Amino acid sequence: MTTPAPLRPLRIVLAPDSLKGSLPAAEAALAMSAGVRAAAARLRHPDPDVVLVPLADGGEGTLDALLTAWSVEARTTVCHDAAGRARTARYGISAPGTASGLPVRGVLEAAEANGLPLVADRPLDALTATSYGVGEIAVRLLDDGADEILLCIGGSATTDGGVGLLSALGARFLDADGAPLEPGGGALAALASIDIGALHPRARSVRWRIAVDVDNPLCGPRGAAAVFGPQKGATPDDVVVLDAGLAHLARVVEDATGTSMLEVPGAGAAGGLPAVLVPYLDAEIVPGSALVADAVGLSGALAGADLVLTGEGSLDAQSLGGKVVRAVARAAPGGCAVVAIAGRVQLTAAEVQDAGLAAAFSLATGPMALDELIQGAGPLMEEAAAQVYGVFGAGRLG
Repeated sequence: MTTPAPLRPLRIVLAPDSLKGSLPAAEAALAMSAGVRAAAARLRHPDPDVVLVPLADGGEGTLDALLTAWSVEARTTVCHDAAGRARTARYGISAPGTASGLPVRGVLEAAEANGLPLVADRPLDALTATSYGVGEIAVRLLDDGADEILLCIGGSATTDGGVGLLSALGARFLDADGAPLEPGGGALAALASIDIGALHPRARSVRWRIAVDVDNPLCGPRGAAAVFGPQKGATPDDVVVLDAGLAHLARVVEDATGTSMLEVPGAGAAGGLPAVLVPYLDAEIVPGSALVADAVGLSGALAGADLVLTGEGSLDAQSLGGKVVRAVARAAPGGCAVVAIAGRVQLTAAEVQDAGLAAAFSLATGPMALDELIQGAGPLMEEAAAQVYGVFGAGRLG
């Protein structure tokens, strides 16, 4: 009589993004781990070989992911939020690299200053919200000696085309009378000229990279105002004003620099923040999810994986652009099932499979209000991960 071969532990990689407003990526990965381990124990399977690789896409959580991966020091500084209120923000900077010859690397998460959650306690004003505070953090990095600055820009409350940020660095955005523009994207239509004569002395000598989580253009139906403006409090009329203002900004910038930002993929991220940084600081737009995945060694972690769980707050059409879920699906080895768990799933089965995923599951265990999903995200993620293990684990052991 042949003795059955012992069950082989599954190698499971847990690589979620944060579920914004409820679960940081590291906590989401821990909840997934608890779920798959509990399910394996109930099924009397060997304890899985679980690898936790929390990720980010250039938005919320990117700073935390890179503090460890790049061994940079967390520091704080005073800046202003999108409504102009003082707050303390974090940033990261590596040790001086003179002896090693390595550049001093700075990491700035824009949402530490202009993040939407920071102004959730007041009525949103999409026309006046400013990215000035992001520039204040950038000034601190320049003063601290950064040679390279990675600007992670997701999760913003602003649609000002980066004018606030560059103003904090010393640029002046002037109307036809030579007066400075009022803060926010609502004033962009009055822009006549841009004066960079007083720009920070180091601003144009460092390497700038902008980590984005979307590939939207600056203007139009897929632009910063039309797609993201409403979630920042923009009414339909506000969207028209903001879109026209960003288009006007692009024309003024092109006249001054020769660089057109209207059709650049990713220029619409964070309310068009790259629109002035690329032409004036020679900034490079990079996919945030790929950058973080490379920094934390995702490809190495995926080697030999049987199952990969990823996820985010909302799995929708935007997820198919520069988000974490798509990056994980692309990086996973052939024959490895990649499953997404999200607060809500707004893709069809065909869209899920076309994106390289085996399946996608919602956290909801029935009809649930958004508050219920947010408050119970940890236990719900654990339960969903256990369900996934039950489906995929049973047929892959042995």
